[in-house]
Amino acid sequence: MSAPRVYVLNGPNLGRLGTRQVDVYGVTSYAGLVALCVATGRELGLDVTVRQTDAEHELIGWLHEAADEGAAVVLNPAAWSHYSIAVRDACALLRGPLVEVHISNIHAREEFRHHSVVSAVATGVICGLGVDGYRLALRHLATRSG
Repeated sequence: MSAPRVYVLNGPNLGRLGTRQVDVYGVTSYAGLVALCVATGRELGLDVTVRQTDAEHELIGWLHEAADEGAAVVLNPAAWSHYSIAVRDACALLRGPLVEVHISNIHAREEFRHHSVVSAVATGVICGLGVDGYRLALRHLATRSG
């Protein structure tokens, strides 16, 4: 039997991790985040694919791909969390579980960041735990598929 597929999808500016607002997002680089997710997935028996884009249409295409496969998704929609109905609608098409992850605590930041349009269609939300939120999301998905 093959390992359950999980897409870890990241939105705009997350490719700048480690150099962008390290007081908010920490010092882990994007390459470090990818390595963390892949290693965690391997430990948990998951087939993890990690992607990042600054192009909304590309993220939507990846969500459609996950929906077609019935795959689970860990999603950090970044700024699109707060206003992209298109990303939210693509998330609503998912047949597998969706865990929304934010590195920072969006509720402790600027008012415009407090609401996520994606949360209403997510299985669960993790925010404010740094990159460890990704590890926790993958652990949750592994327990759901086991």
